[in-house]
This record gives sequence, C-alpha cells and structure tokens, in this order.
Amino acid sequence: MNFLKRNSQLNIIGMYGILGAIAIVTLFPLLWLISTALKSPTENILQSPPQLLPTQPTLSNFSSVWQSLPFGQYFYNSILVALLTVALNLVFCALAAYPLARLSFPGRDGIFIAIVATIMIPFQIVMIPLYILTVQMGLNNTYLGMIFPSLASAFGIFLLRQAFMSVPKEIEEAARMDGSSELGLWWYVMLPAIRPALVTLAIFVFIGSWSDFLWPLIIIQDENLYTLPLGVAKLAGTFSLDWRLVAAGSIISIAPVLVLFLFLQRYIVPTETSSGVKG
Repeated sequence: MNFLKRNSQLNIIGMYGILGAIAIVTLFPLLWLISTALKSPTENILQSPPQLLPTQPTLSNFSSVWQSLPFGQYFYNSILVALLTVALNLVFCALAAYPLARLSFPGRDGIFIAIVATIMIPFQIVMIPLYILTVQMGLNNTYLGMIFPSLASAFGIFLLRQAFMSVPKEIEEAARMDGSSELGLWWYVMLPAIRPALVTLAIFVFIGSWSDFLWPLIIIQDENLYTLPLGVAKLAGTFSLDWRLVAAGSIISIAPVLVLFLFLQRYIVPTETSSGVKG
C-alpha cells in the first residue's frame, strides 16, 4: 500500500511538473514582451545570451508611446468598437439561435447546417465583396463599418443554440402557462438561463474585435479612427522599429483583454437551470 501511495504521489508531482513546464513555455513570450518594455535605452535587448530581467527597469517607454502618438484616441476607438461589437453580436446571435433551438418550422435543420458550414469559409474569400458592400452602404471610414462584419457569427449562433437546447422544457412550459410572450420568454427566461454561454461568447467576440487588424486596416483611412492594432503598427514605423516602444505599445494593447478575462472567468460556470424543476 505504501508503494502504491508513493507511486501515486510521484505521478501527481510529475503531472504538475509537466503542466508547470508547459505554462512557462506558454507564458515566456508575454514575459519577454514585458521585459523588453521595461528595459532602458542603455540595455541591449538582442544580446546573447538573452537577459530576461532588466538591469535598469523603467516606465519611460510607456510614457513615450502615450505622448508620441494619440494612444488615448486609439484606446477609445478600440473600446467603443469592441463593446458595440459584443453587444450587437450577442443580440443577433441569440435572436437567431433561439428559434433554431426551441421552435419547430420547416427547414430548420437545413438552415442551421448552412449557417455552421460558413465557418469553413476563410474571411479572405469574402473580404473583397464585403468591402464593396460596406463602401456602397457608405460605411467606410466609420465605426459601424468596422463593426459590420461582426454583427453575427456562425460560431456564436452554434454556441448559443446548444446552450438554448440544454434549458429544460419545464421552465419554458411554466413561463408559457404564466402568459409569457415569445419575446418575453426569450428575454426574461432563456437569456438568464444561458448566461455562461453568453459570457463565453462575449469574451471571444471582444478578443476577436480588439485584436482585429486586417479589416480596420482596409476600411479605415482616417487616423483619428485607428484602433490599437493599427496604432501599434504605426508605432513600429514611427520609431524605426524600436522594440522597446513597440513592446510597450503592445502591452498597452493587450492589457484590457487580460483584465477582462480575469474579471469574467468566474462567470464561465454551468448554471443549474434544472434546479427550478421539481418532481
């Protein structure tokens, strides 16, 4: 028994060791980015062997980035576009997913299959016709033009449909017996029941919108409408590729995503929707 217990403890230690090594490898690029952003101009960031910890850490790189370019405006643009994209995507995906999950009508399964099949189409294929459509609608060089391609997504519809299907029918039937309308049932009963799926989708959409570089680059010409990815790209050219300043700008760009995930991860847990069903 002692041998089995010791063997089990060694297995646990080995598992945690492997997971720790994977975590270090995964986090190393982020640690290197932070280290580069904190290094002073006198330090050689390309020295061999590389030095992870800066000898003279400084925050001057962050202040230089913020003062040299309108990063405040870029930050505001990114926040506005990302929040609007999340809000509109959640509404449209939930409106599309609900009937595909809870209502019966001819062609429902075919419509769902056709929607999911669009996930396999790369964005580069639809980029040109989407750009032409956006320009014809007069949305180029606007916030709405940046949001337009992300108003709804096949992945979001799929995710919320599966969440809607997991809600017990008894809850739906009880709401109908109380005289709830279809829209009221969707808003007051179904959406609260799938909150973890909504939070999960919100995180994915926010990260995708926040880090999107290609579409804003195509649709935006006014520098006052630049988002942070475009600002970081401009930063690289402004300072002839000073890696310290580029790293500082990148840290400013990714910090809100990390904060958002740390704040919302506790909401990504299964909800006990079945707890309201007795019998």
